[in-house]
Amino acid sequence: MELDSEFGSSEDLGIYVYHPTDNAERSSKRRKVSTNIENKPQKKNQSRVFVPLLGGKESADLVDVRKSTFEELWSSQEERCRRVIDELDSGILKDITSFVETASPDAYNGCIPTSLVTIGSNVSALPRLLDILHRRLISDKSGQVILLESGDAPNLKAVLKTIIRTAVTSTSGNDAYQNLFADKSGPRMLPYDLNVLYQYVISQGSKSLVLAFRDSEAFDSGVLNDLLSLLSSWVDRLPLVLLFGISTTVELFEGRLSRSTVALLHGKQFEIHEAEGAIDRIYETLQASPDTKLWLGPHLSTSLIEKARDHFQGPEGFIREVKYAYMSHFFANPLSILLSSFSSKQKELYEAVRNLKSFRSFCEQLVEESKAESVRALLVDDDALRKQVHESIENGLTQMKELFYTMNTLRSVQNMLQLTKVNNNTDTYIRGLSGDLSNSTSIKDLFSRLQKIDSDSFKGILATLQEGSNMSAPLVDVSQYEEDLQSLLAIHNSNSPLRSEHDDQNTTIKTSIAQDKVNLTKTKKKISNVDAAYTEVLEKFLEDFETSLSSKLINPQNLFLHEVFVFDLRNPLRDTFAPRVRFSIERALSTPFDYLASTSSTTGEEGGNLSARQPETAILYQLYLESGSLVNVFDLWKAFSTIICGEDSDTESRICDERLALMLFYRAMSELKTLGMIKPSRKKIDHVSKSAWKGL
Repeated sequence: MELDSEFGSSEDLGIYVYHPTDNAERSSKRRKVSTNIENKPQKKNQSRVFVPLLGGKESADLVDVRKSTFEELWSSQEERCRRVIDELDSGILKDITSFVETASPDAYNGCIPTSLVTIGSNVSALPRLLDILHRRLISDKSGQVILLESGDAPNLKAVLKTIIRTAVTSTSGNDAYQNLFADKSGPRMLPYDLNVLYQYVISQGSKSLVLAFRDSEAFDSGVLNDLLSLLSSWVDRLPLVLLFGISTTVELFEGRLSRSTVALLHGKQFEIHEAEGAIDRIYETLQASPDTKLWLGPHLSTSLIEKARDHFQGPEGFIREVKYAYMSHFFANPLSILLSSFSSKQKELYEAVRNLKSFRSFCEQLVEESKAESVRALLVDDDALRKQVHESIENGLTQMKELFYTMNTLRSVQNMLQLTKVNNNTDTYIRGLSGDLSNSTSIKDLFSRLQKIDSDSFKGILATLQEGSNMSAPLVDVSQYEEDLQSLLAIHNSNSPLRSEHDDQNTTIKTSIAQDKVNLTKTKKKISNVDAAYTEVLEKFLEDFETSLSSKLINPQNLFLHEVFVFDLRNPLRDTFAPRVRFSIERALSTPFDYLASTSSTTGEEGGNLSARQPETAILYQLYLESGSLVNVFDLWKAFSTIICGEDSDTESRICDERLALMLFYRAMSELKTLGMIKPSRKKIDHVSKSAWKGL
């Protein structure tokens, strides 16, 4: 290529032409054979999202059933999550809707009706509520909601344009907005003139025009004061209602406004539920639903809950992560097909079952029970294993549901006794899934408290256990204890309740002094025969209750085929939602042949040594690591050119054209700058400053 001489010598131009060194020819353009794509036969595997597992031997039917099972289970769980969010939002939405419908300047002494909504950490709740409110007002033809962001208000004219344009386009479309200024019959109206909005509101018959400031703390205080002052002069003509989303406190928000502006506003304050409470409710609903078939394990649950709390995550983001966990289980686990009613006889599927850790433990348990023949049948007979698998899946699902029923019952008993140190349901579920709840301090404290309850509290405990038995078998046979308690109360001649011998009122403390030391001793009072009989009934109940808890509070990891119905892998979610991007880039630039295919016999040596076979950016990055905080560009270029055009390189990999090597050097420098590793230095013009260090 030659450049015209009128542009000067080519040596003075900063343009270089890159000539590839390889001899690969460009592939010929493919001729389009047919344009009728619909009639063209397509392979079934091309449209399948889930890929065959079991070493690629999984049948197409199993792949389709895995995908359909995931969609079926998650659709029901997603519907529950939506109902939880709607239930949590219903109260605040009802209050805000009532305020908007009844707000008027006359009711607030000529001030602008204003609602202050404190959103706290649940930032995503306000847009969702405003969207529902907007759709309600539109469907009733009574008004609309205009959502304003801080970026919409750089100055007063810009925010007025946004208000007018949004009000018109959200209900009548963009063409109606353009027609407002296309009419030549009268004087041309400016796009920031509130008369345009006034005439449009009259034509639509709107009763409420809600201006919602989503991130009110981010608005410029000067623009906000000017806007509110202007709107106050239109309050007798425009049905304005202001709504401010406040992430901090009302006092801090009012401090940003002038006193004269605050005097123009009057209304109410509302508070949206915290995101942490909503996430806990969603997690409890997902795990403890009666028809749940897949549970999140303790490690994964802990990771999800901690991430949601530490990063102020909204309910929607938490639901997306749970959905990804469900999808990961069904996408990568061929045994997830066992959660469906589909029965397969594929040999590879049952070979995968025999390789499970839980299968090994199950066989060891059978051997200890002297059932060696059953183990032999499971190892060699697919039909016997298929029957055992379906039976174990049903038993496992039943035991998991009983586990959560037991934990819910424990929570009800703890709340009734008003124990001071009581964990929330989420923490209780995670501990129960870990298998360490039965020996926990909370259970010991519960039984210590139950020993001291009187007959009135005991009656309430029995009623609580009876109420929980509607969904499952009761933990204890309540009817027998209710009959015994009624018999004791019938012969009790006092209005006071029965008390056990462990009750604090039946214990006295004596003080004695010996050798200048004060000794405290507890002694039991003598109790009546009725109280003694009540103590026996209570102790028998506690014994049965403890035995039942020991059998119900199982460790899910000990169940056969728990890999099918308990998903506890943290890596898919952690790598997806919190990826270590910088580590991956640094590793790729330091050892590029870990990612790139190479036919060289010395690929292993090139992983840690500079070589002309490596990409140019990787070469320059490794030279960059050897330098200090200030890098001389000329020295960097000389080292780079030595590697690229060095005499030690073989003829196939050498690039002897200096202009071509300089082009590659500039490109590599530009890529390092784009990655944020170098920046121009203010100290020396011929140096660049190092802005990133490996591993930091």
